[in-house]
Amino acid sequence: MRNDYSLLQKVQLAIYLFVTKLICRKARLFRLPIDLRGRKYIDFGYSLTTGVGCRFEAFVTDEQKRKKIIFGKNVQVNDYVHISAMDSVVIGDNVLMASHVYISDNSHGFYGGGENDSSPLTPPKDRPYMIAPVKIGENTWIGEGVIVMPGVEIGSGCVIGAHSIVNKSIPNNCIAVGSPAKVVKKYSQESQKWEKIISA
Repeated sequence: MRNDYSLLQKVQLAIYLFVTKLICRKARLFRLPIDLRGRKYIDFGYSLTTGVGCRFEAFVTDEQKRKKIIFGKNVQVNDYVHISAMDSVVIGDNVLMASHVYISDNSHGFYGGGENDSSPLTPPKDRPYMIAPVKIGENTWIGEGVIVMPGVEIGSGCVIGAHSIVNKSIPNNCIAVGSPAKVVKKYSQESQKWEKIISA
């Protein structure tokens, strides 16, 4: 399947391609505008494609001068995807993301009911960061408006339904939906079908 582009769109794509190769020769296409913060700490992988308005930010300290956002091969992210990393966000090969997806390995403050909980009297921007790495496995499809929270690992071959909030890890070959996201189907190698998960 291919898109039919108007002449103006073809000119626009040519400009995007030129800028893409200036930023990263291995990338396939960055649609503009794109906001890259901490660019040298981002590994764009091979053949990355983005939609418009994407924002990738890698926060770096003197002690951690390494890649913080790592894309695999043939990753495609659509419009207005925001990825934020203080430790690491790793995205596997052939991952596809819809638009308005937010993935972060960090959050302002602690709210788990422990001794280090953040006080509501402290402005949110001054609360200590909660940081935990995020990983998304290969061949995974992330739907429209999904939010992936710190410390989550999404397995390979997964589907995350639109507008889901993923705050716990998802095993390989599962479909998860909802807020918070729950596994509703798992692919069976035996039957070669997606089978419903029976709730207890």
